[in-house]
Amino acid sequence: MSSSVRLFKDQKYHELKGQCIQQRRLFEDPEFPASDESLFYQSAPPRKVEWKRPKDLCEDPHLFVNGISSHDLHQGILGNCWFVAACSCLALRKTLWQQVIPDFNEQEWDPKNPEKHAGIFRFRFWCFGEWTEVVVDDLLPTMDGKLIYCHSNVKNEFWSALLEKAYAKLAGSYEALDGGSAADAIVDFTGAVAESIDLVQGKYGEIISEQMKLFEDLLKVHKRGGLISCSITASSGSTNEVETAMGLVIGHAYSVTAIRKLRLGERLIFSFNAEKLFMIRLRNPWGKREWNGAWSDNSEEWKKVSNSERKSLGLTLENDGEFWMTFEDWCKNFTDVDICRVVNTSYFSIHKTWEKKMMHGAWAKNSEPLLNRSGGCFDNRETFLQNPQYVFDVKKTEDKVLVSLQQEDRRKYKKEGKGDSIPIGFEIFKVEDNRSYRLHKLTVQERVATSLYINTRTVFLKRILKQGRYILIPTTYHPGIITKFILRLFTDVPSKLRELKADKPKMTCWSLLCGYPRRVTQIKIHSAEGLQKQDRSGGADPYVLIKCENQNVRSSVQHDTTSAIFDTQVIFYRKNIDSPIVVQIWNSNILCDQFLGQAVLAASPSDPREQQTLQLRGKGSREVAEVPGHITITVFSSDDLVEL
Repeated sequence: MSSSVRLFKDQKYHELKGQCIQQRRLFEDPEFPASDESLFYQSAPPRKVEWKRPKDLCEDPHLFVNGISSHDLHQGILGNCWFVAACSCLALRKTLWQQVIPDFNEQEWDPKNPEKHAGIFRFRFWCFGEWTEVVVDDLLPTMDGKLIYCHSNVKNEFWSALLEKAYAKLAGSYEALDGGSAADAIVDFTGAVAESIDLVQGKYGEIISEQMKLFEDLLKVHKRGGLISCSITASSGSTNEVETAMGLVIGHAYSVTAIRKLRLGERLIFSFNAEKLFMIRLRNPWGKREWNGAWSDNSEEWKKVSNSERKSLGLTLENDGEFWMTFEDWCKNFTDVDICRVVNTSYFSIHKTWEKKMMHGAWAKNSEPLLNRSGGCFDNRETFLQNPQYVFDVKKTEDKVLVSLQQEDRRKYKKEGKGDSIPIGFEIFKVEDNRSYRLHKLTVQERVATSLYINTRTVFLKRILKQGRYILIPTTYHPGIITKFILRLFTDVPSKLRELKADKPKMTCWSLLCGYPRRVTQIKIHSAEGLQKQDRSGGADPYVLIKCENQNVRSSVQHDTTSAIFDTQVIFYRKNIDSPIVVQIWNSNILCDQFLGQAVLAASPSDPREQQTLQLRGKGSREVAEVPGHITITVFSSDDLVEL
């Protein structure tokens, strides 16, 4: 974790604790008082809530009793099973919960030194790209002497109730936590990258190959410290919190606590080889009510599994809310899964490490089109490019790219009735290899990826992209919406992700001496056909070299072909408009590359903008002589530098 931690409301834990101990009083948080305004923003309490400290609720309070586990948690009267599911996931990973509950030993009650307890605790959350420390007092909401929200199944354990209070403070009130997403809470606990998968839409219950791919993916995420939760979305006719015939609760977040391949010996199955079963273990935040189908706690299937195998799986036959299912049954019974990947960026790891870039940005409105940054999605053709634009490079022949776009947490605006997430998404375009100014018109660029557009806090996409330069355009679905976002990009090799801010080259003192561009030209080299054979096998290893004034751009080499597909794009800002652009084809050789032919282009704005095929010619004194081969290109030129 980074050493810089932001202090929420600028409250300094050690300073406040020191003052309380010195003055022999217990901390009372002025920023989140023990009153109804911290509980609710619209609905009034059903009856009087009393705020009590753990000392008033039990004899011997502790943060943890016998360590931390996913069994510690029970949901209260708040509709925040998603928060409890996220806490259950968090409890499985020591390295992660120790980030959220820093110096937990120092925060623990000390029965031998009660004077050291000041009724103050601190927790850390990953808020919008930075770790944020939240301080709370230990006055907790109760009715009839019992905690009404998240609580432990052990009466004197309080880590979950205090963590929930800190999270409610961040959101503005306890009620602001009503109806959220487990993935969002896990991201706030860990800084993980969240991905949501619709199991119904992806037909995971029906297509076995997709099911196997998902199982392997989830197994890898789980093994590498990721956190997974799942739920069943209520269909139009049904309501939330209703139990299905199989004992699962609709509209309710479950945490995934284990994923395993279970070996069944031949004694069990009427076949000669040991068969593998793909299994998943879940936990219901209520701490009771379990799946009652195949492989449920008391089912026939477990009788066939040896005691040692049961022990290694941690099978308990209590109604503790934790149960196993086959992966196939899970895919058929659940509708949504949230995967939170803790993406590994450490160089000292045995697992794949990723290069990470993170950018803070904002959608902002301006009546001047070149300054507007809130153009809406791709359907808004007139304004779509009036959004923030980010450029990055894929350096390898192809690279797997993970993109996460996250809008700011809007829960704090619930009081003003604006607490819902805005529909967001993004587009990725393959652009000219040398583009370094904003894109103003889509001509030769290739649209290579589109995310979902959805009103969740985070939108995620995984793609394999070919070598080249790309522009990523994050957008709100509707134009004219103003809000902040963070963009995270993970690649195998550094991507040099940066925002494109300038529309055209800058006018400087040098421009007066050396001249300023008068024309912009875009060229796409699609392909070359019928090139001269260069080796015994009758092939060649061609590449394109495009020359304009003192700039050269070279494509990658296409191997063993006389008909190459290049799809290379370039853009030039030209000072000397009478100087032509030369497109050359060369054959790559170990010792010395051979010239295969060229085409010379005037590239003026009046030239045709359609795709054209040109005969290759020689160079120097043989410039007019035809040589074998043609190239297919598209050229756009304009004297308005912000047209393209």
